[in-house]
Formats: sequence, C-alpha cells, structure tokens
Amino acid sequence: MNRKNFLSHIGTTLAAAALTSNLISCERNQGQKIRGLKNWAGNYTYQADEVRYPQDIVNLSKLLKSHSKVKALGTQHCFNEIADTSGLQLSTKNLNSIIELNEELSYVIVESGIKYGDLGIELHSNGLALHNLASLPHISVGGSCATATHGSGVRNGNLATALQGFELLTPGGELLWVDQQANTDLFHAGGVSMGALGIMTKVKLAIQPTFEVSQRVYENLSMDALKNNFDKIMSKGYSVSFFTHWLDKNINQVWVKSREDELREIPSDFYGATPATTDLHPIKANSPINCTPQMGVPGPWHKRLPHFKMDFTPSNGDELQSEFFVGRENAFEAIMAIEALHDKIAPLLFISEIRCIAADNFWMSTAYQRESVAIHFTWKPDPEGVISILPKIQAALSPFKARPHWGKIFTISADELAARYPKFEEFLSFKRELDPKGVLNNSYLDKALKIRYNS
Repeated sequence: MNRKNFLSHIGTTLAAAALTSNLISCERNQGQKIRGLKNWAGNYTYQADEVRYPQDIVNLSKLLKSHSKVKALGTQHCFNEIADTSGLQLSTKNLNSIIELNEELSYVIVESGIKYGDLGIELHSNGLALHNLASLPHISVGGSCATATHGSGVRNGNLATALQGFELLTPGGELLWVDQQANTDLFHAGGVSMGALGIMTKVKLAIQPTFEVSQRVYENLSMDALKNNFDKIMSKGYSVSFFTHWLDKNINQVWVKSREDELREIPSDFYGATPATTDLHPIKANSPINCTPQMGVPGPWHKRLPHFKMDFTPSNGDELQSEFFVGRENAFEAIMAIEALHDKIAPLLFISEIRCIAADNFWMSTAYQRESVAIHFTWKPDPEGVISILPKIQAALSPFKARPHWGKIFTISADELAARYPKFEEFLSFKRELDPKGVLNNSYLDKALKIRYNS
C-alpha cells in the first residue's frame, strides 16, 4: 500500500469510548443545546448557550461565522474555563480524520480533533511515530498544541513542537494555512494560542520511524540527591518523571522511559533509589491496572510514553490540577521552595509530578526560549483548599518567573503573565488583527491575558 496517499477520513471509524459519564457522545445531528456539560474532571460546568458537533470544516465555518461568541471545544481535559464561552461551543470531536501520511517527507496531516491515542495506533501500524506524548493519550492534537501540553525529556519539546504547519479558521471564516517558512511570526503566535486567534482545523506534524520504549520505576529518591545530580538523573532516559507527595524530602517514584534503540546502562542503585519490584501507579495506593507496563518490558512508543492506557481512566479521575514551569537551571531551588510548603500542600494533594521540557520558539509556550522544568500538582477535589494554597505556591515560585500551564488552575495576574512572555504584545497584535470583534474572547482570556476590546 502507498502510505503517502492512504488513510483518507479513517478517523471517523475510530472508537471513542467515553471516559466518564460527564463526557458527551458524538452527536450526529450536528449539535443541540446541552445544559450542565462538564469537563473531564467534573470540576467545571461550561456556561455556553449551545454545543455543536460539526461533521466537517465547511459546517464548522458556517457556525463560526453566524455567531457573535464562539469557542472551540476539544476533549474537555482542561481544568479551567479556557474552552468556555457565553455563546456557542464548537466541538472538534468529529474532526478526527487522518488526511495525509507522507513517509518520504516525514509528516502526517490530521484534523485537529483526533486523539493522540488513536493517531498513535495508526502511525505505529505503518512503522511511524511522533517524538513524544503526554502522560495520557486521551487528548486531542489541536487542544494539546493550543495549551503547550507536554510529556517529559530533556531533549523533547512539548507536543506543539511537532508542528510543521496548521490550518487556522479565523472568526471571519477565512482558512489560513500557516507554516514556519511562509508566515513565521503567525506560526510562532498561533501554534500555542489558547484558541485566541482562530480554530485550528488541520495540523501537519513531524513523524519519524517507530521505536520501542521500556520503562523502569525506582522508589524513594532523596531530594538531597537532586542538588548536584538533577540534570544527570533527568538525562538517564528518553523521558523521565519524578512523583512526590512532598513528605520527608523524598521523591516517591522515578519513572525512567528509555528508547530501545539507545538503551543506557540500567543501574541497580539509582542515586540511592531502589528498583520497584512490581508495576506501580503514581499514587501508590491506586491499582496500576490503568498504567502502561513497567518492569523494563519493551513496547511500542505509543504504549509506553504515556503513563496511562488509552482504554482506562487516566490519573485519579476525580481531581484538580495545577502546573508551573521554571527554568531548568533553577530546578533544585524551585523544588526546595515548594518543599518548604509541604505541610500545607500535602493534605490537599494526591501526587505531584516533576518533568523536563526542551525550549521552543512558540511565543505563548510555557517553554518559550527556556529549557524548562514543570512542577505539576494533582489535587484532591477540594476547590477552596486549592485556591487557598495556589497564591502561596505562586509566590514561592515567583523569583523563578514561573509560567502556569494554560489548561490548569492558577491565579497569577495578567500583568505578571505578560512580564513572563517576551512576545506578549506581539501576540496581542495578532489577536486584534485576526479577531477584531472578540468573537473568540471569553472570561478566561479576559482574566489571564487582559484581552479586551473597546466598545
């Protein structure tokens, strides 16, 4: 079979089982009014007047042009109101086709609503791969790029760094093809844009030959070992993650994911940590059944780079999340700043994860021109408790100019955020040019970026 020209519209046949009862099944009638639609975690109820599920880009464009307030909706995995609107939500759920797979030129073009888990299956079956994946494969390509969602690895950029180009549907109904060669600034502004510039409809991603990965877990790494060895430890695998509950100055688990084609020496003593003797969930009390296999058992990239299996609920499920990015050169100091708050954090926490992300050039990326470390918090479902602790965490990380994950919970002011993004004003210029009437504006953009329009 000629891989270059096949797979047209295969995505519509991909199974998409709901993760929880809050996820709404595919509506074949293009849409309906739905009240009480919640995000994946169930902590946020969308306020949109209507949700529609267009079957193609033509209908998506018609709906966008005919409404004064619109927001794209992906797989509902954000923990804040970033995908909400006072008007019409347009789900990209049905825009999930693989359009072109070009092995010779190493790219794939997909519709933005396809999930990484489904795309991974198709790529691997044809001997191909993406460079990295997030901790869960249940999320859409478009939404992940828009929020700079990421995996781990000192050499691995976030998921948006696989972008070679994308199609952007503007509020005026214009379809723009954007790539780094033809329109460099718009490419760097729109690759990570929180949905502020338009709706990403098609995405061109870099691919490579498929590869296998094995993962091993080590337990009980002293935080003291990080002081002089953070980079060394984080470089021990293709993708490395720390999990901690911030008690006893201890990293509970170190997950080391290694490519089989570049295996490093596997030490029995890992900077004082010891090899796990069985598969583990990051929250050790939870069953590891929904986690990808460990114990050094090799498997294809799309079944090892995520922490969680496609056909299981990821993480804990009923939870809240926050995450903050600092420069990698400040990793140990930032970790210790959080550790100093351990007595306030631990009662509210399921688990924290610490990961590395390579620098990139997307203007609003959390890793913009900065080798980064992400400190993530999976919180218990206690909104009041989380909101009370966040200002303390943000203050502790303020000396490091921490950038919050756009799709998770934070309370950093717009003025502070603007100071942490050197291209902030240039991004706003594109926003005003492409969306002069503020069709894509919502309360999130008003608060986080102060994107407002004069009446």
